[in-house]
Amino acid sequence: MSVHASESRPPARHTTSLKREIGLVGLTWASMGSIIGSGWLFGAQKGLIAAGPAAIVSWLIGGVMIMVLALVHAELGGMYPVSGGTARFPHYAFGGVAGASFGWFSWLQAATVAPIEVSAMITYGQHYSFANGWLNPKTSVLTTSGLIVAVVLMALLTAINFLGIKRLAATNSAATWWKIAIPLLTILVLAIATTHTSNFHAANGFNPGGFHGILAAVSTSGIIFSYLGFEQADQLAGEAKNPRRDLPIAIIGSIVLGMIIYIALQVVFLLALPGGAIGSTWDSTAAHTFATFTGPFAEIATLASIGWLASVIYADAIISPAGTGLIYTTGSSRVSYGLSRNGYVPTAFEWTNKNGVPWVGLIAAFVTGCICFLPFPSWQSLVGLITSASVLMYAGAPLSLGVFRKRLPDAERPYRLPMASVLSPLAFIVSGLIILWSGWETDWKLGVAILIGYLILAVSRGFHLNDKPTHLNWRAASWLPVYLVGMGIIVYISNFGPLSSPALGDISGILVVAVFSLVIYFWAMAVALSGDEIEEMVNEVVLPEEEGLQMPLG
Repeated sequence: MSVHASESRPPARHTTSLKREIGLVGLTWASMGSIIGSGWLFGAQKGLIAAGPAAIVSWLIGGVMIMVLALVHAELGGMYPVSGGTARFPHYAFGGVAGASFGWFSWLQAATVAPIEVSAMITYGQHYSFANGWLNPKTSVLTTSGLIVAVVLMALLTAINFLGIKRLAATNSAATWWKIAIPLLTILVLAIATTHTSNFHAANGFNPGGFHGILAAVSTSGIIFSYLGFEQADQLAGEAKNPRRDLPIAIIGSIVLGMIIYIALQVVFLLALPGGAIGSTWDSTAAHTFATFTGPFAEIATLASIGWLASVIYADAIISPAGTGLIYTTGSSRVSYGLSRNGYVPTAFEWTNKNGVPWVGLIAAFVTGCICFLPFPSWQSLVGLITSASVLMYAGAPLSLGVFRKRLPDAERPYRLPMASVLSPLAFIVSGLIILWSGWETDWKLGVAILIGYLILAVSRGFHLNDKPTHLNWRAASWLPVYLVGMGIIVYISNFGPLSSPALGDISGILVVAVFSLVIYFWAMAVALSGDEIEEMVNEVVLPEEEGLQMPLG
């Protein structure tokens, strides 16, 4: 559908245009506000349980890995600043089949973060007597009353999004200043008040789980999850005032700040623990050990007789996750908007209200978030699923970057990633490793979610719920089913699978994933769309969006 053809069609019954009202600070705080959420409240505790004091190494590894992915997104976002960018880059590089697949991965990730944050709010809320009945203290599963509260909170996050992107960005920026200030205050106060350096070698040692424990902590204890969110600037690119200049700065800057804060939090959490809160092993769940804390940092502040800090942290436990849930609800509606632009989901997801908000996508995000509380009611289990979904989404970016560098070498790039020929395949390997470390119990559930997504996409296409022509480009996506099935097999036979005698250990698993990822990467480069095909799609979809043109519907 060309721009000229669109202009000759009858006026649309529903508006579908977005408003470009977000500046550099708004974009940076959208990413930063997503990074600093429930992860800071629980990540240090979960990391210490999984890897002992060596969790500090896990945070460093996780930060470097995510930085590689963020650098890739910085170049892509500057090239094609469209709404729901992470869901759309693979579409331009590989066509319909790959585009629809990665678009679903992206939407699944965005729509299920909000319920994670709501779950975190309820978990920390156990400090207050009125919230005691919302969570089963033994299983950390939401009770009936807890489910009702969770649905109400999801409704509030959705309702705020209807106000429009300008007001939302202002609200999120104010919340993010608070969200950054409280972790920094916690780091400063605990570092001054308590320094138990002997904790580095307490319990069963600095690194009780060895290399396996360090790697498992990166994915399953919430470390990778905590760093996620830098892509929110890309998701909102269609509403940015100067996206080509601001997007790379927002994405890279948010990861740098996030790494500094999270590593420092892990260190002070470890050093602040009194000896009586450490069991015989770091993963001990005996009574009165730190592993049983429902509000880790607040309870440490209480043990250190810093009551005022505990009160501030308990308040932040509501504000911080709420802010992250708010911006991810925004992002999910922009991803579904982008998927509709590409012709994958019903046209209704492009409908915007008078404030320029894709309201159908908001409602879909609300319903999905509520459903998530049923099979995955606790914070930890939700984190495992979303981490794998996120990595599948991110895997499309390095592949897309490799294609654009090869097929469109002279395209305008406001930010040009140094050593892209090395970092792009490396970023794809990183994605595979995080899938591996997520483990079979998480990955098989993700496989079911993928199949559900394909069913939804098939229904939309089969019943012609979107009138835009889509080209499936099967050849360009021939590598995708091999990648998904292959990664499933590798995880199953690895040290992170269900087998009592796995075929792959920690090191051999890493090597196999690296080799397999490189084979898929160069296969994808060979069958990707041509430069002319990519430019044709860019001219029809991306350029009109960049100019803020309204795209009428039939």
